[in-house]
Amino acid sequence: MGGSSRNHRAVLAVACIAAASMAFIGSRSYVSFLSSSVRSPSLARNQAPVMRRLSLLRRPGVSPAGPCNAYASVAGMRRRIAAAAEGPVRVRFAPSPTGSLHVGGARTALYNWMMARKEDEGKFVLRVEDTDVARSTRESEESVLADLEWLGLKWDEGPFRQSERGEIYKEMVEKLVASGHAYPCFSTEEELEAAKQAAIEKGENPKYDGKWRDVDPEVVKQKLENGEPHTYRFKVPKGEVVTIQDKVRGTVSWDAEATLGDFILLRSTGIPVYNFCVAVDDALMGISTVVRAEEHLTNTLRQVLILKALGYTPPEYAHLSLILGQDKQKLSKRHGATSVTQFKEEGFLPSAMINYLSLLGWNEGTEQEIYSTDDLIDKFTLERVIKSPAVFDMDKLKWVNSQKIRELEEKELSPLIKPFLESAGLPTDEGFLSIATKMAQQRMEVLADAPTIVKDALAYPLSATLETKEAKKLYESDDDFPAFAAAVVDDIESGAMPAPSADLGTYEPDFKKWTKALGKKTGRKGKGLFMPLRLLLTGRMQGPEVPQQLALGAAAAQASSGVVSLEARTAQIRETFTKEPAHSA
Repeated sequence: MGGSSRNHRAVLAVACIAAASMAFIGSRSYVSFLSSSVRSPSLARNQAPVMRRLSLLRRPGVSPAGPCNAYASVAGMRRRIAAAAEGPVRVRFAPSPTGSLHVGGARTALYNWMMARKEDEGKFVLRVEDTDVARSTRESEESVLADLEWLGLKWDEGPFRQSERGEIYKEMVEKLVASGHAYPCFSTEEELEAAKQAAIEKGENPKYDGKWRDVDPEVVKQKLENGEPHTYRFKVPKGEVVTIQDKVRGTVSWDAEATLGDFILLRSTGIPVYNFCVAVDDALMGISTVVRAEEHLTNTLRQVLILKALGYTPPEYAHLSLILGQDKQKLSKRHGATSVTQFKEEGFLPSAMINYLSLLGWNEGTEQEIYSTDDLIDKFTLERVIKSPAVFDMDKLKWVNSQKIRELEEKELSPLIKPFLESAGLPTDEGFLSIATKMAQQRMEVLADAPTIVKDALAYPLSATLETKEAKKLYESDDDFPAFAAAVVDDIESGAMPAPSADLGTYEPDFKKWTKALGKKTGRKGKGLFMPLRLLLTGRMQGPEVPQQLALGAAAAQASSGVVSLEARTAQIRETFTKEPAHSA
């Protein structure tokens, strides 16, 4: 174990002495005792984080020397110190700004965020891994950050950009060189390619052959002084076996020497490589658990080797399974929308995305499918994350979204569907929007469905509907259908049926009262009343509530929007079913 870890243990040992002494010291603070006890400069460097953790040991309102002292037993003291030494959860999401935030990345961010939110002092760190200069763009970064904010995954620290931390990485390379864990390599691209091809021809693993690993220091010094191009490589320890206890995948081990050649830390351009930056940042940012996609599992070997060489204890790891399309292939653009931006534009709610993404690889062991975000935070644990691939089901996501839409109050939903109505050229005044919201809420899967639902309600496709098998069965098997149609027309023209009004609160009960009276007059009830009435007044066999559709038409007429008026509908009913000429306007 590295010097930093030994120093950490030494400080904790001093802390143990301090805590044990509290019963005798009385009013003397154990933190003060710790401060006065640490004299070594190397220990002092590690004192601050341990003291922060030890501050968790003291329980508010309990005197250190009192009879209820939490440190009355050595065993209790040890348990408390062990818990404090673990510290609060610090997790990170580290996207590369080379495109949009996709489903897999959003799930990774969500799992990390929920872990941080489970604890009062948990921290969710945002780090932008933009060392791929050729592909990284600030536009992509801004898009990813905007998507995280839309989802509600607000970070506590950052964003930290690796492109702005170059001096830190160079300093760490120098530290590794000084400790004998890294060295400059002067092999040219041509030499490396030739060695690679030779290894392939021999059927060997095409790894770096270690040509510059143990070269005479004087030769290296001379080349450096001559300014010859070089990279810096990590010296993979011989015989080293790296083992991690992955919180999702269990025990994972690698034979480092058999798996890797000495790998590059710093390119000849001075740009650090991905795995080196990740290891350094995870250490310096105090990341306690790395939760990321399965594809990063192979990177863990390099990162753990680097961390140990620098004297840091590696974090815990949890590698999440792949997300597949319904064809069991890796989710990609050919499966439809895969980026958070696309889902937002199609009218999915952030709460629905959070709900559904949480279930892509995690289940609390029940049949529950709809969760509030707070409920998810409370119940989520890495122990319940499965290692088999998750299948992305768009139909299931739409169902979850529809349930979340139904949970909203009208005042919450109206401003969400307003932009979709505007883009479709529909009215968005207060009266129209209110009716449209009530009418669409129970039928939408996504917010983008609202314009279609509204336009269908404003139209009157009676002629086309009458050609369908379902409609023909309704009116051709009903000998009294023409008489019923005539009764409806008479009530409309006589004013017995209340005139459609944009005031749905008044119009809806009036309409239902009239419908009941119409049923008594015509001797109809149930489906025998409601289905023919729906067909006549809306021109469809199914759809939103009839009074809502008529009220929407009244509101649209007030907004001078194209709508088939009740008068026009009445004329078509008369012409189609009663064989009487339409009354002139």
